[in-house]
Amino acid sequence: MTSPRLATSTEFGRMYARHTGGDLLVPSITTVIGQQASDLSGWHGYMAAKAALEDHRAYRASSSGGLKFAIIRDAASASERYRDQAAARGDRVHNYAENVALHAMGLPHEVEQAREALTVNGEMAFADRFDEWWELYRPTPLATEVTIWNDTVGYAGTLDLVAQIAGRTCIIDYKTKGTDRRGRVKALDAKVVMQLVAGVKAEEALVDAEKGEWEPWQHGDAPILMGVALGETEVVPQQANPQVLEHNWYKFCALKRVWDYNRALGQHDCDVLMPVVPPPL
Repeated sequence: MTSPRLATSTEFGRMYARHTGGDLLVPSITTVIGQQASDLSGWHGYMAAKAALEDHRAYRASSSGGLKFAIIRDAASASERYRDQAAARGDRVHNYAENVALHAMGLPHEVEQAREALTVNGEMAFADRFDEWWELYRPTPLATEVTIWNDTVGYAGTLDLVAQIAGRTCIIDYKTKGTDRRGRVKALDAKVVMQLVAGVKAEEALVDAEKGEWEPWQHGDAPILMGVALGETEVVPQQANPQVLEHNWYKFCALKRVWDYNRALGQHDCDVLMPVVPPPL
């Protein structure tokens, strides 16, 4: 996936500028959604236990304190390694999907290079399944990797694809997913609805990053918001239920206020807590 040119990682999460090299003004959609608490302690524990059990050095660890420490250290970071590997895989799959759309739009593309990157990493099945989905649904892409901005609420983001399918405009977000024990692609997270509704509520779309040129968002009335789970065995597209869009939008706006408060607190140089002395006698 092409990294958004106007986005930069900060201590407050990923933030966007209005033009290349400009001041970072608003958080990304995913940074806002990230304000929602998520308990991953069970998953982290499972990944650590799995890594320790599968470590080929484990049978020798009882006689070596240093080796035991090394196994514990590596097991403790297992979830982070898995996360980073999954993120890199997701970037390669998104890059392929983006270049397929560019090719369909008659624009310069690197489809073969993107496919080769997947092949080198043993991920060719993702490209094959994506091609099957593309041929089955026959989307007509209108924009790919388009950066959007909402000044009223104060956020920005980059949408994977805007396309027409069967004559209806769709806002589409790809999620690269693993496969479960039954060979089925793992389910989408419900938070994708917030991501999609934030996208459709955009006010502007980027035209030129260097010049900081924007245009009014033309797809605010898109009737279909679609999350697409891309796996090695299948692709599962799902539409956001129109009945829940309004509440997801309100929730997103509330999370944006949480981000605002956290950033304001983080910018204070003074101590959050001060000492208290006993009263005079």
